[in-house]
Amino acid sequence: MFNEEKAQRISGRKITLIFLVLMVISTVLSAQEITGLKIIENVYNRPAAQDQSADLTMSLINSRGNERVREIKQYLKDTGDVEKKIMYFVAPADVYNTSFMNWSYAKAGKNDDQWIYLPALKRVKRISSDSKSDYFMGSDFTYDDLGDRHPTADTHKLLREEEVDGEMCFVVESIPKEEEYMYSKTITWIVKDKWIGKKKEFYDEDGELLKTLTVKESVKIKDFIVITLSEMHNVQSGHKTIMKLANVELDIGIADNKFTERMMKRGM
Repeated sequence: MFNEEKAQRISGRKITLIFLVLMVISTVLSAQEITGLKIIENVYNRPAAQDQSADLTMSLINSRGNERVREIKQYLKDTGDVEKKIMYFVAPADVYNTSFMNWSYAKAGKNDDQWIYLPALKRVKRISSDSKSDYFMGSDFTYDDLGDRHPTADTHKLLREEEVDGEMCFVVESIPKEEEYMYSKTITWIVKDKWIGKKKEFYDEDGELLKTLTVKESVKIKDFIVITLSEMHNVQSGHKTIMKLANVELDIGIADNKFTERMMKRGM
């Protein structure tokens, strides 16, 4: 009887030990499965509509609280290999008929192509790689910010998990592989399971915080998550830019020829 009880205790300990080992292995495997690169890839590959149109309001607010508002009509189209975006400024009068076009490529290592049409010059100007760090139309977004950075362009590290506005987020640090990039690093808070950025910090060449992008609102339209309200705040200058989308329409069959230099000159 004693030997039988002893055997049962030993067997129970073995089962407990095996269970604990399995839990440790499961935890280790889970940690191995989710990496900084994988998280950024999930964001990059998040399902989206094939095309989109929307009215975009861009509010520019300086450190004294003075505000300038610009109205834009925006179109997007994803062909799989290329994601195309074109923006037409419709108000106020001083920027009327200005247009901007961006092509982001799915292939790693291929930089975005960008163009801007300035009515006063009556010509389309290609944005050079040296100008990608310039600020777009007085906003706090650079031309590079308006593009789509490929995950392999940076080295990504999962720093921690953290709750933001009631949602659990992965916090990922991204350090550029190229030495001449305008930011020394970025840190992004990414909502788990939704794979959308909640907040992003941009650090300048000296490693100081330069600006913060905050997603204020996102909505689900036709099973796709669309960011409808965001704010870019330059903490060094006190200037900020608020981007608000309205009248969003998805998968409406936008033609390929919408995204050409000819259409930039022609306008909406």
